[in-house]
Amino acid sequence: MREELIAVHTIMRRGADLVVAALNRLASGSPTDVGAQIATARWLVEFVHHHHTSEDDLFWPVLREAFPEQAAVLDALTEEHQELDDALGALSQALDDLAAAQALTGEDRPAAAVGLAVIKALPPAEKIRSSLAAHLDAEEPVLEEMFPKVSPEELRRLRAAVIDGAPRSGPDLVLGLLEYPDRADGYAAMTADLPAPIRLLRPLLLARFRARTRKLGTRQAGDTTIRS
Repeated sequence: MREELIAVHTIMRRGADLVVAALNRLASGSPTDVGAQIATARWLVEFVHHHHTSEDDLFWPVLREAFPEQAAVLDALTEEHQELDDALGALSQALDDLAAAQALTGEDRPAAAVGLAVIKALPPAEKIRSSLAAHLDAEEPVLEEMFPKVSPEELRRLRAAVIDGAPRSGPDLVLGLLEYPDRADGYAAMTADLPAPIRLLRPLLLARFRARTRKLGTRQAGDTTIRS
């Protein structure tokens, strides 16, 4: 399960990098697909929120019971989740505003999108990226120490609950970020539990991921570093 969590953490780290890079392009006035930016950033908000909600609701109660002496550490991680939620909420609101700006017509539309990216969307996206990196750097050693001491039965129950409640959106992003720029640690464990249709559609989903990143302007059209 630790390998799967590391893979999920890698998806979030790379997803945050992708969203910040795309918003920087928009803020600079470079060509980019604003609709693809909004969809990608909304996926990140949902994915990160689901992950840390699963930890708070499912993992931490089990770990608190097994390791009462570590309660303060787990409480600190929960507080960091709440801080992340503030930034996720700010980014979500900025994305709603950006979507509304897309409804404008005429010369005001591009300027409105750039202005919203600079003023409202980019700061919380950068906050999410930096806070997430620091949070995961602190969390991973804690879990590495605790997980081997949790019973296999309890771990199986937790895995099943997390998989059952995982977001179904953005399978191309999940697979693409697992593979680009190289396969993440825990790749095999993570992909083994993906639904069979997603595994069968892997080539199509990776092609969709490459198309998405080209729309964002964050990858070259001829990029071959993602395995096909």
